[in-house]
Amino acid sequence: MNRKIKIATRGSELALWQAHFVQAELKKLGAESELLILKTQGDRIQHLSLDKLEGKGFFTKEIEEALLSNQADLAVHSHKDLPTESPEGLVIAAVSYREDPRELILIRKESYDRKRKFGYKENAVLGTSSARRKAQLLAFRPDTKTEDLRGNVPTRIQKLRDGKYDAIMLASAGVERLGIDLGEFEVVQPDPTEFIPAPAQGVLALQTRENDHELIALLQQMNHEEVRECIAVERKILNLFQGGCHMPLGAYCTKEEDTFRVWTAMAKEWDSPLKTLYNESVDPTVLPQRVVNKLQAFKAVSVYITRDLRENDFFFNVLKQNGCDVHGRALIDTQRIIAPKIPKTDWIFFSSKNGVKHFLAQTKIEPGVKLAAVGKGTSEELRKHNLRADFIGGTADTRTISKQFGAVAGRSSVLFPQAKGSLRTVQEQLPLIKAINLTVYETLSRPTNDIPACDVMVFTSPSNVEAFFQTNTISKTQRVVAMGHATGSTLKEKGIVSFVTPGSFDDAGLVRAVMGVAAQHISH
Repeated sequence: MNRKIKIATRGSELALWQAHFVQAELKKLGAESELLILKTQGDRIQHLSLDKLEGKGFFTKEIEEALLSNQADLAVHSHKDLPTESPEGLVIAAVSYREDPRELILIRKESYDRKRKFGYKENAVLGTSSARRKAQLLAFRPDTKTEDLRGNVPTRIQKLRDGKYDAIMLASAGVERLGIDLGEFEVVQPDPTEFIPAPAQGVLALQTRENDHELIALLQQMNHEEVRECIAVERKILNLFQGGCHMPLGAYCTKEEDTFRVWTAMAKEWDSPLKTLYNESVDPTVLPQRVVNKLQAFKAVSVYITRDLRENDFFFNVLKQNGCDVHGRALIDTQRIIAPKIPKTDWIFFSSKNGVKHFLAQTKIEPGVKLAAVGKGTSEELRKHNLRADFIGGTADTRTISKQFGAVAGRSSVLFPQAKGSLRTVQEQLPLIKAINLTVYETLSRPTNDIPACDVMVFTSPSNVEAFFQTNTISKTQRVVAMGHATGSTLKEKGIVSFVTPGSFDDAGLVRAVMGVAAQHISH
């Protein structure tokens, strides 16, 4: 390309990093460029939270106008800031690689509480101006006191440093790109399938005029096609809800082999009840409308879960706030079995909260031993004992978890604290490790003759399935959720072949499964 490309950008440190990154990529392709720095409405108005600003495109409108007036040839945006429909005459010619899509919670040392969800103390003041973040935070931690936080990334971090908040929440991508030292804070990064990021979070959008064919052809060489496919799903969901980039909606899509998987969380307002779903398909074009249909079709149902309900429980709170009648009681008790000798191993893999409780009641973790948890619920139980999991399974598919853990553990020795009669589904799929099975508890059935016949029955373990079917049956009108493949296998043994398995071993996964089956009459 003979001409010098004019790149329009905001003037913040992060925006300039993004523009300089694109400049460097263009230079690799033999193209020279220069920057045109502009100030947007979002930059000028700092006294209002983002959800109180009128219109859309608070950080993009002036930059897009520069393209349309030929002041600039190319704009570099944080893709999550862009409205879902480009102005007439403009096009997104390419998208970047995806930086870490997770959220970043920075916590002052004195406000850190490892035992609590997301690591900050009870009734903490957390800074964020994002309606999406507020809605999800309050669903997980109703005690959180959110206060607005504006400014560029370094300014926000300085406000935390100055003690105006106990913690703040930012996009991990911006902090990563700026290389900011976070050593003075405690840092927590929730999994993006649990705390769902903004559509296209971590991705850069390269925007130009649709008639600039020469530049579009050049930018196509910088395009990351799989990223484009995934964020197209996320942004289409936002578009179908007719929401701007500051609507309280999170959407996160991944592609694994040929399957697209999407997690969605939304609320009407930041303080409205949260709805959340998981869906998957080999055809990404059907996913957005399916998600929207199900969220709109959701109706309150009665739900029974085979565990005791807990105060401020995400499962109970979210379903209750959405009008559901929620019941719960564990159908089993557990009884500790004292292990005669606990061998030393490289890893300890916990496949349940009960395994954590009964193992740690009789021994301590030796220094240097790594810990693995089958899912986030089990890892949270470890956290209550001031322990951190080095590996956490991210799905409810034990085959995938085994594959992921095997890649980390290699040929290590691994101890599996487990229940008497455990199915050992993870161990069986790890032929290279040296597996040591250690029975630390057994399950005992409770009376099950007073269980209400709810619309949705949620089974949390194979032993709860066994206990339920001693005196109960499932009717044709009831819908069933099985926590994991082992629980599903036990249901099949009882003649129940129609059930849903959550996308992850945690409360959020269970809520998504319940909301999905509550709307399952929607046509796919």
